[in-house]
Amino acid sequence: MAQVRLYVDEPLGAGQQLALAREQAHYLFGVMRLAPGAVLHLFNGRDGEWRASVAEAGKRGGTLVVEEQTRAQQMPPDLWLLFAPVKKARTDFIVEKAVEMGVRRLLPVTTEFTNSERIRQDRLQAHAREAAEQCGACFVPEVAPLAKLSQLLRDWPGDRRLMFCDEAEAHGPETRAARFAEAEGRGAPWAVLIGPEGGFSEGERARLHGLDFAAVAGLGPRILRADTAAVAALTLWQMRLGDWT
Repeated sequence: MAQVRLYVDEPLGAGQQLALAREQAHYLFGVMRLAPGAVLHLFNGRDGEWRASVAEAGKRGGTLVVEEQTRAQQMPPDLWLLFAPVKKARTDFIVEKAVEMGVRRLLPVTTEFTNSERIRQDRLQAHAREAAEQCGACFVPEVAPLAKLSQLLRDWPGDRRLMFCDEAEAHGPETRAARFAEAEGRGAPWAVLIGPEGGFSEGERARLHGLDFAAVAGLGPRILRADTAAVAALTLWQMRLGDWT
């Protein structure tokens, strides 16, 4: 069974030959030590997963031959993750775990208490791609540019629900979220919002509680770090409304 998976930004079909970029060749032949004749899996986020073999291998390039489809295209739920960036390694962790847990879009946001005002969007997108390769996903979520939470809420799409995690509501009921779930069932567009390490400001908290499309979620009696909260919140959502069951 092929263990190596590679994301490519090209259409996939039986008999197709793909020329590798230098970075791809370095990964396959320098890091993974594949040789001509080796088998791997390819995906592009549109055409499912395909088995391919190495036809030519070089230090600066190479050629793959696509053989047959091994899996039809599978999309994650229509779920966004909004998160305030934290320290570099922990932001990387949030992106990686969000991909593994089935998020379709990642939106870094700045809040009043956000510690990090800058991100490397290209680096986070690369992390998302690598996570998809490693976890068996057939889709790579987009990492959106950093944006202000207040602006996103002003322009929020009317059909998408928002679950926000508020440390002040550790024991609070999720009555509105439950009503949304009962009325709309699985498959409805949702988003999960994780605040910064300092939590939401009073003004942000009041605004979020007043939004018709938003529902608060408690994550237990202990205050969680932002990266832990992201995993916990996505787990709650997936178990209730996602594709885990």
